[in-house]
Amino acid sequence: MSASASVKSVTPPMVERRKGGTPLVCLTAYTTPVAAIADRHCDIILVGDSVGMVLHGLPSTLGVTLEMMILHGKAVRRGVEKALLVVDMPFGTYEESPEQAFRNAARLVAETGCAAVKLEGGVTMAETIRFLTRRGIPVMAHVGLTPQAVNSFGGYKVQGRGEDGERIVADARAVAEAGAFSVVLEKVPDALARRITAEVPIPTIGIGASAACDGQVLVIDDMLGMFTAFRPKFVKRYAELGHSAEAAVAAYAEDVRTRAFPAADHVFGDGADMSSLITPKAEGAE
Repeated sequence: MSASASVKSVTPPMVERRKGGTPLVCLTAYTTPVAAIADRHCDIILVGDSVGMVLHGLPSTLGVTLEMMILHGKAVRRGVEKALLVVDMPFGTYEESPEQAFRNAARLVAETGCAAVKLEGGVTMAETIRFLTRRGIPVMAHVGLTPQAVNSFGGYKVQGRGEDGERIVADARAVAEAGAFSVVLEKVPDALARRITAEVPIPTIGIGASAACDGQVLVIDDMLGMFTAFRPKFVKRYAELGHSAEAAVAAYAEDVRTRAFPAADHVFGDGADMSSLITPKAEGAE
């Protein structure tokens, strides 16, 4: 048996049983190397439609296609051994009908090897979530600020303040009753997130919500300081890789222009003297 075969992967039922326990750790990933790093530390890896903005330079997630999600989902799958892999359903691939949602969700699962899909919406998507889960496709729900509906909201605004909070509560209850195994709460007031976490039976995963949620998710490029176009209030930067990368590129450019790179260590001889390329034997080796 291979080492990878002995790794016990996280499953949707395992996530659901974590309700009220040790907080679930979730990050996005879009490439194999990043997925492999995240897999060593995360319970859930989400191939988010944020890939459109973070990697493809789109102004919002609305232009992301199913083909893009499949491409990145396949890449992330190659780097994941234990975390639960969830792939976002992009805008326009599930809203028309439960049947449309099933066709596209089935394609995501079959072609990427993901264990679950994520879709946005509460009460209005409950029938679709029920349709998918009854046909063997686990669903992570997403309520509060749903970026695919950004035009309806008039921007990336906090949702659920004041009396509007009851709408978010109803959405969270509806997706739980429909069979979602977890629900993302995005950009809602702390008190509301605490209330929803206490009232719904499935784990809540916060992003701009509350530390009381059953887990947290961030876009990895935000957390690492790689995506610098804007910085949401709810993001904590654990590194500034964007600045480090720019400094490294600037140093490389300077070395090339001054002919400091490549140096002698980085070029090859004509083969006449290969002694410098032969690794010396350890003392006592035959």
